[in-house]
Amino acid sequence: MKINDKVIAITGGARGLGYAMAQRLGNQGASVALLDRSAEALDEAVSSLAAQGITAHAFPLDVADESSVVETFAEIAQRLGPVAGCISNAGITDDALLIKAEDDVVTKRMSFEAWKRVIDVNLTGVFLCGREAATHMVEARHGGVIVNVSSISRAGNMGQSNYAAAKAGVHALTVTWGKELARYGIRTGTVAPGFIETPMTAAMRPDMVEKVAAGIPLKRLGEADNIAQSVAFIFDNDYFTGRIIECDGGLRL
Repeated sequence: MKINDKVIAITGGARGLGYAMAQRLGNQGASVALLDRSAEALDEAVSSLAAQGITAHAFPLDVADESSVVETFAEIAQRLGPVAGCISNAGITDDALLIKAEDDVVTKRMSFEAWKRVIDVNLTGVFLCGREAATHMVEARHGGVIVNVSSISRAGNMGQSNYAAAKAGVHALTVTWGKELARYGIRTGTVAPGFIETPMTAAMRPDMVEKVAAGIPLKRLGEADNIAQSVAFIFDNDYFTGRIIECDGGLRL
């Protein structure tokens, strides 16, 4: 899909990977709709992108709230036109072991609240945004592209029952939607990042970062733009749908 002047919505677009996607797609001529919970972060991102000559617009959004998603996509259509692309990138972590025991006594468990919070944002949010984007694309009769951001953790990772389950589910949605939506001219794709240099990894202890990097075949963390490049490829390749790009430096958990 040629994205020049096309409206592309990016959840979690105010920082990190979402911001890098906005930079790359905006530089290719897309009209970028940044969706995020923080209005302040959105304003900063829009100003920063504008300074680079990129057209971006701010839309505060709670991806886990159905009415918020419906209203926001309607506002995007009203202000910019119906979306031609939607990237579900917003995500959170709330890590814990399923259970922790000492002397056959369970002392800690992953809380239901932690499970639900991560599933609500990382999986239900993808469903809500994908459904709304597909609705607008079909009714506008112009097709489009839906990209879902998963993770290397989708294969399962200790301490991340909630996150791993959500990220595995994200790609299942991509495959399902690829089969269901092709008839409407809508393609889908998943990008699964490995360890990437973001504000989240910047908060890690330097020795932990070194340990992680040592286990990656390419011996370094990826850059946010590496993920943005993967997303751009899905938009550009008109024969790509329902599949996943693993961008992780060769690492497998």
